[in-house]
Amino acid sequence: MHNVTHNRQRRRVLLSGAALAGVALTGCTGGDTKDRQLVFANLADALAELQRLTNAVAFNPGATWTWSKTLLHCAQSIDYSMSGYPEHKSAVFQHTAGAAAFSYFKSRGRMSHNLLEAIPGGATLDANAATAHALETLRNSIENFKKYTGQLKPHFAYGALDRVEYEKAHAMHIANHLSVFDQPPRKP
Repeated sequence: MHNVTHNRQRRRVLLSGAALAGVALTGCTGGDTKDRQLVFANLADALAELQRLTNAVAFNPGATWTWSKTLLHCAQSIDYSMSGYPEHKSAVFQHTAGAAAFSYFKSRGRMSHNLLEAIPGGATLDANAATAHALETLRNSIENFKKYTGQLKPHFAYGALDRVEYEKAHAMHIANHLSVFDQPPRKP
């Protein structure tokens, strides 16, 4: 009887932690002032919005990170899904808070996370990289992911994801970051 009670209490604590982590992950934009709340079903949607923004003569950034750094960060995440993330949250985190957050994001079709948070252990990104280089890097990462036939590596926070889940995770990640960039309104 003691083990049953202990297991129930442990489960309650883990589920509460997962719920709190989900709330924490969904409410933090990292100080960015704009959020268009984009929703991408897949990476093709991400490429279309990327093209729209690329074709803009100018755009209003509502982001703290530069356009180039944002693009390189999204590419880095895609690349790590194929090569392996440098650091991971604990298995307990991945199976509780990480899984709960990803499930929540999938259920609402979009992600909200701290847009200033680098990938744990990831290479430092050049905020002043040439825009053309950053765009090409992200496009290449997306194309490489589409062609990749090897086993995908576990996500640092969500754990093991299949190809469909990973594409959704990458699409939501890019949508969240691109939501803080937009074309300026046209003058009448």
